[in-house]
Amino acid sequence: MSKSHSRQIVLDTETTGLNPKEGHRIIEIGCVELVNRRLTGNHFQVYINPQRLIDKEAIEVHGITNEFLDDKPLFSTIVDDFIAFTKGAQLIIHNAPFDIGFLNNEYALLNRKLGKVEDYSTVFDSLTYARKKHPGQRNTLDALCKRYGIDNSHRDLHGALLDSEILADVYLLMTGGQSSLLNDERDGTGVEQVIQRISSDRARLKVIASSNIEQSEHLERLEAINKASGDQCLWTNQ
Repeated sequence: MSKSHSRQIVLDTETTGLNPKEGHRIIEIGCVELVNRRLTGNHFQVYINPQRLIDKEAIEVHGITNEFLDDKPLFSTIVDDFIAFTKGAQLIIHNAPFDIGFLNNEYALLNRKLGKVEDYSTVFDSLTYARKKHPGQRNTLDALCKRYGIDNSHRDLHGALLDSEILADVYLLMTGGQSSLLNDERDGTGVEQVIQRISSDRARLKVIASSNIEQSEHLERLEAINKASGDQCLWTNQ
């Protein structure tokens, strides 16, 4: 990571399938903000109506159903907010070509001459970095969580915001030896100190109560996940 990037956005997407060239679309974007390698508590998250059906295999991965997305906004109505949130930042993405390919496809479909994601932000592929740092090993997000001692037991289903939050922790630990979270390479900050810092940052995050509408949408999402998982949703079975 270059020190010139004081603001970074950890980003993940969920999609209807694997290939935008086959007409697949983005259905969720989740982002969390880092400034000077600190979690700020700012995030961007939105569900999107893809105007097409989701592959069954994709639903099994993320639990987002066609019915859940029926009343969600189109990409065209959220793109300006997304660009405003990410513009000028370095995007941290695990397997960046996948997400960037989908985002650039969405830009192109709008016929607004928006250009590409890379015209607004630089991109850091954490998967490429992990493969160089841990050659010959598995470098999925789950594998990296296990390697760095990050608890992702609540990650039975993928979700863009949840995955971006987990990736932020992975990224900070994986690159901790390269640049101290205390912004002072002379202090000898190690992995334990990095973990303590992440925990401290999370403890200081501002708590914003959800609105009635947000609570209703949350319950609706849980019901959709529960249905898609065959009544196995942990959050509804506690």
